[in-house]
Amino acid sequence: MHIALTYDLRADYLADGLTPEETAEFDSPETIAALEDTLAALGHVVTRVGNIKALVWALAAGERWDLVFNIAEGLHGTGREAQVPALLDAYRIPYTFSGPLVMALTLDKALTKRVVRDAGLATAPFAVAATVADLADIALPYPLFVKPNAEGSSKGVTARSRVETPADLRVACEALWQQFRQPVLIETYLPGREFTVGLRGAGATTHIIGVAEVDFRPHSETTGRTFANKQTHEAASDYRLATGKLADAAADLAVRVWQVLGCLDAGRVDIRCDAAGIPQFIEVNPLSGLRPGYSDLPVLAAQAGMTYEHLIAGIVSAALQRSRQGI
Repeated sequence: MHIALTYDLRADYLADGLTPEETAEFDSPETIAALEDTLAALGHVVTRVGNIKALVWALAAGERWDLVFNIAEGLHGTGREAQVPALLDAYRIPYTFSGPLVMALTLDKALTKRVVRDAGLATAPFAVAATVADLADIALPYPLFVKPNAEGSSKGVTARSRVETPADLRVACEALWQQFRQPVLIETYLPGREFTVGLRGAGATTHIIGVAEVDFRPHSETTGRTFANKQTHEAASDYRLATGKLADAAADLAVRVWQVLGCLDAGRVDIRCDAAGIPQFIEVNPLSGLRPGYSDLPVLAAQAGMTYEHLIAGIVSAALQRSRQGI
């Protein structure tokens, strides 16, 4: 097949003056090269397109492909991860990973938690605050955990995200409002074990790639997977396959969340246990990083005995199957 690659290259945005944190979700040259080489090894002809602006130009010039392997995160707006899928839907070009509705929903952490909660699945009690006045209505027990409502790659999550008092809550929220210009998600803090679950497929065909537990080292920020921890995950945490009843419970919750949200092809669901040791949904990543040996999903797949080529081939196969079924 002729497969196009759509992506946001981090170096391009850094060159435009964005900060390392603002570009944390974007891809490295190593990721793009790995995808291109792997798809070529699978027998496909690959064309690098780039970000949504490059995609617009290519489509306007009449370029078409059998499939788009899309990992573009987008830059502006709460619908930014939905932009490329929506554009490709308009041109009826099949693509990998979830469609615009899922991408827009899952970037909004509070809306996602509402859907998950309404489906009867476990997630920590939460509230959303956009102004100081909203904080007066927060009735959750302390400690709390705060983060931007519509960011990925742990942006805005720091050692100060855990707050113990109303005064601390106001300080933390004001800092996030100033930096990210968006509402803040406020959750009951979950002190238990943390897992990330890699998944492939969709609906009834969803299956588990593996379950990994995140163990934070003594010198790391132990409040959770903070931005600093995530950027230096090899030094800050141990990341290993998990087995046993608790890991199985986390995996079961992850699969049910994935199915309820309608996620497609492959991705991750993050789970953390409450004080009673019960797994709770944190968030879902339907557009996981794919840098071999670095990003969570391929690292998890490798630990579970799945090669990078096998992972990518499965994603392509799932997308093609949907396309043939007109989904």
